[in-house]
Amino acid sequence: MTAAAIARRWPNVIAYMRTMTLFFVAWWALSRWTANPALLPSPLAVIEAIIELVADGEIFTHAGISLGRMLISLALASLLAIPLGLAMGLRRTLDELVDPVVELLRPISGIAWIPLALFLFGIGNVLPVFIMTYAAFFPILLGTIAGVRSVDRRLIDVSRTMGVARRTIVARVVVPAALPALLVAVRLGVASSWTAVVAAELIGAPSGVGYAVEWYRELLMTPQVMAFIATIGVLGYLSDRALRAVTQWFTPWAAQLESVR
Repeated sequence: MTAAAIARRWPNVIAYMRTMTLFFVAWWALSRWTANPALLPSPLAVIEAIIELVADGEIFTHAGISLGRMLISLALASLLAIPLGLAMGLRRTLDELVDPVVELLRPISGIAWIPLALFLFGIGNVLPVFIMTYAAFFPILLGTIAGVRSVDRRLIDVSRTMGVARRTIVARVVVPAALPALLVAVRLGVASSWTAVVAAELIGAPSGVGYAVEWYRELLMTPQVMAFIATIGVLGYLSDRALRAVTQWFTPWAAQLESVR
């Protein structure tokens, strides 16, 4: 990293440290005011709980399980949503047929399907994967449709004029042009998937960070509860940063266009 890059990053680091300092001070003051560790433990107690969970490896075990479920659900949601989104974005007739069903199901939270999913799948890995796939499906689908419709129609028309096959147009023109929007949709799908992980694992899984949150809540071990809640936030943040890096790697021209604008 060059000196100029470090100099540009320092203001961001300072701003981040200042914000986190204010957050922890407010948290400490509120915990002192409540004076009930079971209700709101101090930041020091949560840090000690994190250290203990890291030392015995429990936090890594549950985090790894939840991360694996998220990756499976993201793959399933992408396999279902991206081809359907491409087809709906290219064909108005199909969009008119499928869109009412999508708009009917989209407002229904994945949490609402848990009672029915318990009857269908029971407690295990299938239920949380189903709920997380459902949560990730709609952002990816709608983002893919929007990305396809944002493609310059002149590119498609020129390709047709040159006699290029429809499948080739989709693969070589539509997908590359819609890729930045598609990757943003995947990021939104990951965020939606993480918001559903706690509810999905809270009831229907014998492991994972959501299960750990409920387990320690029943034991009234609030520092451990907050430690796993923090783990969910960290995993979500790292997942988003990884997808941002993937987006910059695959679509460097999108960042250049934004800088020009």
